[in-house]
Amino acid sequence: MVRWRVGLQWYAVALLLPIVVTLTAAVLNVFLLGAERTSTAAELGGLSSFLSMFFLWLLIPGLAGTWEEPGFRGYALPRLQVGRSALLASLILGVLWAFWHLPFVATGEDIRIDAFFFPIIWSPVYAWLFNYASGSVLIVMLFHNMNNSFSSGFVGQMFSGADSVNQAWLRLALWGVVAIVVVVVYGSQHLSRKHRKQEEPVQTEVSTASPRVV
Repeated sequence: MVRWRVGLQWYAVALLLPIVVTLTAAVLNVFLLGAERTSTAAELGGLSSFLSMFFLWLLIPGLAGTWEEPGFRGYALPRLQVGRSALLASLILGVLWAFWHLPFVATGEDIRIDAFFFPIIWSPVYAWLFNYASGSVLIVMLFHNMNNSFSSGFVGQMFSGADSVNQAWLRLALWGVVAIVVVVVYGSQHLSRKHRKQEEPVQTEVSTASPRVV
């Protein structure tokens, strides 16, 4: 979480890619599917409201999914990548991550698209970012937080009913395109051209038994 020297380009990816995907989905929703916005950015408080939400969700554990990352990417992914391709490891983690959201579906706080399909589709993109950023949990925390705060907390509030569901499907499709591009361009083995996948070192067991006397 304190590995922050990873290059400015990865901060740009973490902060801008979710905005580009979300805005593209919103434009397609309005102009292609005829969605009607129920509120505007100004009515939601504008930039100041969004920035307040972004930093609150980033800094306070429990408010959003940001603090899942030390567990999912910081702990689980390096272990799953031992002996597996980065793509396979990310998909396994994506399934586990999807079931993590089951309580949100049961309580009605989340729709099935966001809870089950998104984590599986997103997971290779997270693994690509994590591996390319030298295992920086901070970068994937920023990525996760920007997606949640901008997509769900801000733009998502501009649509309701069927338009909101269509927005979710469009975002899912676009993230699917991003995931496919990442796999094709960077390869499934490491999801990175310059770095090997992040792996947890295998600990060698040392016997503590007393030597036998013959």
